[in-house]
Amino acid sequence: MRAYERLLKYVTFDTTSDDAADETVCPSTEKQKILAQALVEEMKGLGLSDAHMDEHGYVYGTLPANCDDKIPVIGLIAHMDTSSSASGANIKPRIVAQYDGGDILLNKEKTIVMSPVQFGSLADYKGKDLIVTDGTTLLGSDDKAGIAEILTAIEALNENNVKHGKIPVAFTPDEEIGRGADLFDVEHFGAEFAYTVDGGKLGEIEYENFNAASAMVTVNGVNIHPGDAKNKMKNALLLGIEFNSMLPEFEIPAHTEGYEGFHHLSRMEGDEEKTVMRYIIRDHDMAKFSEKKARFEKAANYLNEKYGENTFVLQLRDSYFNMKEKIEPHLFLIDRAKKAMTESGVEPEIVAIRGGTDGARLSFMGLPCPNLSTGGHNFHGRFEYIPVQSMDSMVEVILNIVKVQ
Repeated sequence: MRAYERLLKYVTFDTTSDDAADETVCPSTEKQKILAQALVEEMKGLGLSDAHMDEHGYVYGTLPANCDDKIPVIGLIAHMDTSSSASGANIKPRIVAQYDGGDILLNKEKTIVMSPVQFGSLADYKGKDLIVTDGTTLLGSDDKAGIAEILTAIEALNENNVKHGKIPVAFTPDEEIGRGADLFDVEHFGAEFAYTVDGGKLGEIEYENFNAASAMVTVNGVNIHPGDAKNKMKNALLLGIEFNSMLPEFEIPAHTEGYEGFHHLSRMEGDEEKTVMRYIIRDHDMAKFSEKKARFEKAANYLNEKYGENTFVLQLRDSYFNMKEKIEPHLFLIDRAKKAMTESGVEPEIVAIRGGTDGARLSFMGLPCPNLSTGGHNFHGRFEYIPVQSMDSMVEVILNIVKVQ
């Protein structure tokens, strides 16, 4: 089976995670376990006899070594959940065969078009076969493509009797909400090193990522009939807007790139009485990251002095940190990935992640874990797509990484 065929099967499972779920609940949505159990059965069929799902929805399995060579135990990891930024239910993928380089009509009824004018990466894939959505949901290749590529590589190892060492495999829940490594059992996983296969255009190798935090700002207002509101009403919605206006206008995703950090308002809901705003905070540089978090605290403190104690309740939570310092002592992992890509005809490119992966957290938990591309584009949105040929190439890259050198 080719990797894209697996992906088309996996995206029929709605695995959207929920950042509003209680942090004691894992996975954040029970539906993630449905895909997890299906993966367990598939893994057993591929020779991972110890494949299982634990009580928290993590999937583990190990492909036993087929040779006696003493080599590092390198694991492979991907995540099962999808972002809540766009719907992950009732996904209707289709393949645009031999893409002609022009506009792609995703949805005739709703007149939804994906254009290379807006998404310039499409220009690189003329003549390729693109898996797209119908323009109403995300695709879910972040990170079901990673799962598909890993298991297709495992299948190819078996079918071609490629010499390899012990290969631990794991699939995690809740990566999209920053909790994917919370309950990951590193000791049980049994790897010395690992790679996440999680997003990015073909050829990307990543071992720098954002330092990341989440912020929840709860605004407690006072509601009263508008006709009798003078000097009495404290409209929580307007106070929330005031809070947001105190943050740097151009330090948002729409105005940043490369190593530039940002704050991002991802959700705002409520009414005059109570409003909740959810943010993410990102920066590669730890000092700048700390400054961004301090800015949130200063804004909340100032506004509480202005409007009264506990009008603004700020909850800051660190999610993960830049894994660079944990990978640099093990740069053979990067060299190994570059070599594997070159052998596969893929041009390797070292880039810094403008995001994060489970590998960032795992690296700080004692499992050095850089990230590899899946070949996809436009994640977390309705215009997500992935070339079939890029998935095939990543299967070969994984094979080249895990085979006996």
